[in-house]
Amino acid sequence: IERNNMQNNQMNPLEQGAPWLANYGDVPFHLEYPNVSIADAVLKTAEKEKDFPAISFMGKTFSYTVLVEKINQAAAGFVALGVKKGDMITICMPNVPQAVFCMYALNRIGAVASMIHPLSAVSEIIYYLREVKSDYLLTLDQFYSKVAEVEKTYPIKKVIITSAADELGAVKSAAFKLMNAKKNKVNKADASVIFWKDFIGNGKKVDLAKYIVHMPANETAVILFSGGTTGVTKGIQLSGMNFNALGLQTAAMCNSVVRHARMLAAMPIFHGFGLGVCIHTMLEVGGTSILVPQFNVKKYAELIKKEKPNYIAGVPTLFEAITRNPYLDGEKLDYLRGVFSGGDSLSVELKRRFDAFLEAHGATVHVREGYGTTECVTASCLTPYNQEREGSIGLPYPDTYYQICAVGTNDEVPYGELGEICLRGPSVMKGYLNHKEENANTLRTHSDGHVWLHTGDLGSMDKDGFIYFKQRIKRMIVTSGYNVYPSQLENIIDGHDAVQMSCVIGVKDPYKMEKVLAYVVLRDGFEPSEELRQDILNYCKKHIAKYAMPYTIEFRSELPKTLVGKIAYTVLEKEANADLAKELVS
Repeated sequence: IERNNMQNNQMNPLEQGAPWLANYGDVPFHLEYPNVSIADAVLKTAEKEKDFPAISFMGKTFSYTVLVEKINQAAAGFVALGVKKGDMITICMPNVPQAVFCMYALNRIGAVASMIHPLSAVSEIIYYLREVKSDYLLTLDQFYSKVAEVEKTYPIKKVIITSAADELGAVKSAAFKLMNAKKNKVNKADASVIFWKDFIGNGKKVDLAKYIVHMPANETAVILFSGGTTGVTKGIQLSGMNFNALGLQTAAMCNSVVRHARMLAAMPIFHGFGLGVCIHTMLEVGGTSILVPQFNVKKYAELIKKEKPNYIAGVPTLFEAITRNPYLDGEKLDYLRGVFSGGDSLSVELKRRFDAFLEAHGATVHVREGYGTTECVTASCLTPYNQEREGSIGLPYPDTYYQICAVGTNDEVPYGELGEICLRGPSVMKGYLNHKEENANTLRTHSDGHVWLHTGDLGSMDKDGFIYFKQRIKRMIVTSGYNVYPSQLENIIDGHDAVQMSCVIGVKDPYKMEKVLAYVVLRDGFEPSEELRQDILNYCKKHIAKYAMPYTIEFRSELPKTLVGKIAYTVLEKEANADLAKELVS
């Protein structure tokens, strides 16, 4: 639809429920998406980019031509192991080149990559393997002992063992192996084990052309695991269309040159944010993905200085860590074209601090907060390039429609009212694996005939189409009959001069049902004291309704984090309620 038509209110009826279009600027709302697999999309880009760096890892670069060679070698290796179309293969890896090669290699032969966290507990890995019925697993040598424990309960046909050094080149590889020789011992007598060198070597005997499968875009390409709306870990089936659409949508929303740009991939490959935005988007549009295998704020800062990326993306705790440390002092960040925050709610105060940090370091951009769920790969909404609204997560991605519905219904609420965030678009998942009832609850057909994803998140939309995320619907404290939303309180508490970050939870209470407890990490230069506790509580009284006031502030040197860096508020909830139970018993 041409923009001048929209300005004259001559919109197609389909666009009537899209008030955000008036604020979209130069970004096209409708895009064309290739009807190809994720591997074919990247291989097509490689035909054009050839010698341009596709991946950078620990100082070594892989051109697009080399990337294709590596994908084909891994694909042949899988064929030699007996992997065939439709098989589910588990990739239990951090951000290293082999994980990227193998994910696309599996797609190349019609198999499906199930991506899981290498730091998962043994019982969790067994659960993931059983959910997808996986007989093959790829992991690093440093995680072998854990996989050996898994095999005592869940036999695996082949465990492909590789090392971060295997793709570093002779000199760097030798140095890396020397430093890690004592740490990464693998039982060579284990019949299920095959080493990376042998895995690739076996593939040389395979005529790969006979086994290539050009998967339709609507077929499952990748399985990612997420809690969904029920909190029970489920495998999310994501198609080639889901990933390819996300890549083009993200590039369009950047509203700056992404082709031949460089992006730090610090978010993990087993997370939709890391895989979808930091890796696949860059490889689909011809950029460079700089793989970061492990986050450490000092090394991350050093990598920024060395690589001078055009785009960085992360969860709020990453940006919080950067602002707390001096590692980027004196660095001019004028090479940044985009800084994106997602995966968790970015408080207003942290955004202000990080924007000030960027300005002080010569950057011409501010952090742009996004929103998404693994059920649509990752981002589906982003602060637009041309305007910000405090507290808003932005506007829907191209070809993505948002509705705010009354909780528990398919009925849209008026602008400004709270409800469940619902969306539809080309990145929405095929469904959960093995969870039909949850699919029915999450993917619902509305009165307009379209299937909408019910996210389980609470939010609102203003009359201009800007979306405001409040929190997970389940993460709501009900005290004395009133609904209290922790993220709103956290935004307020974070505004105190002494507070670096906070987490608000509900603690069971026999009278109020739940009472509010706040955990606080102090900024450098402040020490915990009763006087400071009272000062923060007095500050809260000025901004928080009496019924929502924390009954106390508990100081912590740090807050527990999930494996992908979010604040693990459920851990704090369990702790607090367990302590309460002990008190009642005593």
